[in-house]
Amino acid sequence: MPLAINASAQPNNVSNDNVNVKVMQLAKQQQEMQGEMVMQLIDAADIAPAPVNNTGHNIDVMA
Repeated sequence: MPLAINASAQPNNVSNDNVNVKVMQLAKQQQEMQGEMVMQLIDAADIAPAPVNNTGHNIDVMA
């Protein structure tokens, strides 16, 4: 195949637009999967209940 100065670096059957669209689709799928995993972790977390009285609310900073 002869080389030309203005020749494209990619083969003719693959355009930059197609590659960019595929990369964006894969990035979106990855973000959705990570979001699902985060939501599962949050749901599985054992969150401590809020205190009922004022115990622990006052902090003595004059030590």
